[in-house]
Amino acid sequence: MSDTVADVVLSRLREWGTRQVFGYPGDGINGLLAAWADADDDPQFVQSRHEEMSAFEAVGFAKFSGQVGVCAATSGPGGIHLLNGLYDAKLDHVPVVAIVGQTERSAMGGAYQQEIDMLSLFKDVCSDFVQMCTVPEQIPNLIDRAFRVAMTERAPTALIFPSDVFELEYSPPQHEFKHVPSSLGMATATTDPAPDAVARAAAVLNEGNKVAMLVGQGARGCTDELTEVADRLGAGCAKALLGRDVLSDTLPWVTGSIGLLGTTASYHLMRDCDTLLTIGSNFPYSQFLPEFGQARGVQIDRSGKLIGMRYPNEVNLVGDAKRTLQQLIPQLERKQDRSWQEKVEKQVERWHTTAQRQAMTDADPINPMRIFHEFSHRAPSDAIIAADSGSAANWYARHITFRGDMRGSLSGTLATMGPAVPYVIGAKWAHPGRPGIAFEGDGAMQMNGLAEMLTVAHYWRQWTDPRLIVVVLHNNDLNQVTWEQRAMAASPKFEASQTLPDVDYAAFARGIGLGGINVDDPADLGHAWDRALSADRPTLLDIRCDPSVPPIPPHATLDQAKSLSTALVKGDEDSWDIVKQGAKQKVQQYLPGTKGE
Repeated sequence: MSDTVADVVLSRLREWGTRQVFGYPGDGINGLLAAWADADDDPQFVQSRHEEMSAFEAVGFAKFSGQVGVCAATSGPGGIHLLNGLYDAKLDHVPVVAIVGQTERSAMGGAYQQEIDMLSLFKDVCSDFVQMCTVPEQIPNLIDRAFRVAMTERAPTALIFPSDVFELEYSPPQHEFKHVPSSLGMATATTDPAPDAVARAAAVLNEGNKVAMLVGQGARGCTDELTEVADRLGAGCAKALLGRDVLSDTLPWVTGSIGLLGTTASYHLMRDCDTLLTIGSNFPYSQFLPEFGQARGVQIDRSGKLIGMRYPNEVNLVGDAKRTLQQLIPQLERKQDRSWQEKVEKQVERWHTTAQRQAMTDADPINPMRIFHEFSHRAPSDAIIAADSGSAANWYARHITFRGDMRGSLSGTLATMGPAVPYVIGAKWAHPGRPGIAFEGDGAMQMNGLAEMLTVAHYWRQWTDPRLIVVVLHNNDLNQVTWEQRAMAASPKFEASQTLPDVDYAAFARGIGLGGINVDDPADLGHAWDRALSADRPTLLDIRCDPSVPPIPPHATLDQAKSLSTALVKGDEDSWDIVKQGAKQKVQQYLPGTKGE
């Protein structure tokens, strides 16, 4: 029997190395599902509980594997549900290919059931490449281009299939007019910067006395080069959130995260430097960079489309980060005066002390910072970590010490709720032999994390290392928004909006055959982590934590302080607890030594 279009679609995916497709079924892709059954589920169809989770799982797979993630959904609402995850891929520059159904060709334009203008729907999120397949001869070129564009642009792409097209007999493109042949594969290239620009960048950096570096995800894989640059320039280095795993936090000149979720060491680094070298980062908050005119700037980025947007640089070097650094290093002079780097290292030591003291400060019942601090002591060196948007991102940014081969990510630019659990599920397909940890606020857990635990329960036995730990920061509050209301809008907590229904998350996990541990005493926290990290199955840690522990930024502005004070005066239900916790946390910055653990 001849191959159908659907048969060839799956065959082409296999030829591109696709081993899993994260999806949800529907009649808009029935022909593809039938071909999947005939292909003995190769590539494997990984069924999520919702198409948005399918897209997030593809993003997580791509983020942690460096390969293209693939997701699939039916027509109409299925395609709509993919959008949030695909926008996450677009904004964080992640290669994902989406395969989406459409109503049959004979019904298109007839206001038929589930008929949506899919090309218009996807034209922004998949602006680099979105096409509809209407005849079999398009297939090789469409799939190949979707993969190549996704890889080249590091962006999501989409292919739309009217449902009847999947069932057509396949006919390859011919050697004739208006047929487009295609071929598999792509040998990737690295971009070299212009030599004269490298020389100008070296001159700026050599003339600096207080050099600060800022690295993002585009600098991943450049540890040796970044270390050499920091040594020659006597520099300190801050990390954007998406670059948390680019450099080890055990390096004495690495100041940690930057920005509102950043460290005091990074704040001082940027406040006091006279030269800024940015590598592979599009960190958007210029108010956390040096004052305009304070520092001379050099930036390295692979894309000329995005470079030079965040700081008035003197030199913008377009090129692969590793290749560019390798060409820059021989032209950098080793600074004899190490006083600047020594000052940075003292600020780093002070921050580590502050972070430890803040994490070990008592709260009611558990200080959320301590959850991350206790994990950091025990984190496997090959752990893959995802944090959800919200207060979990604060503590992920400040209180996990990245070292060894640890990887980590979150929804950096879209900052959407809900990706942590599906990210880690995707990561487990990319690295089935490594432990995965997802840090979730209870709001994100209720939004979609609970349902996606069913996906974990369904598939975990296929993973070499069964450890997938979901940590729920259980405070019955949409805590990040609550704090934003207080600090930015001078508004007290609006209970109708912010208070969440109480759920026993650990009991839910136990009810579906997973591990579930309830923790409401800080003395039990370390033991709970030990149990989860040695468990023979995925485990959920349901940790009752204090919503009144403030996510104090590295430098609170006067306006923020006034707004918070106004919110408390207006009658915030947690006013007294906030005052107590705020005072207790702030004073830790000024006390010497660490606290007992």
